[in-house]
Amino acid sequence: MISLRSLALHCLCSGVLFSAAALPPAFAQTKTQAQSQSQTTGVDQTFDRIERLQQEAAARQRAINLARNTVVRLNGGLTRYMPAACMFASAGGGNSCLIKQNSQGFLFRFNGGAPGWQQQNLAPTFSSEVLIAADGRSVLEVIYNGPLR
Repeated sequence: MISLRSLALHCLCSGVLFSAAALPPAFAQTKTQAQSQSQTTGVDQTFDRIERLQQEAAARQRAINLARNTVVRLNGGLTRYMPAACMFASAGGGNSCLIKQNSQGFLFRFNGGAPGWQQQNLAPTFSSEVLIAADGRSVLEVIYNGPLR
């Protein structure tokens, strides 16, 4: 009996195009069984990983938004206080305000001051450290929010 692999190799070498639908039922079933066992696991794992990464990215963005908005509210609103620019950037890798991310949550540490302080190259006057839940939906703790230390 000819194997599906050797049939595919023969068709490839002779320039013949074929699809699994054109194969006899015995070949199609063999191919389906082999592929479902070897590929399904890999494909499922890939899709699971993509879904996890998407959920983590959404949680990270929610977390930075919540941390920033919490501190802005605590310090009198945007007319009186402006957090560092990193708190308006993406929370992805490389954000200097995101100190730690683990199963406990997201730890943000950032400075702030009067509106325009960064644009005018002024020193910050406030420092904040906020822990946000891992899903990005709640403030676990405002560790510090006060004068620059």
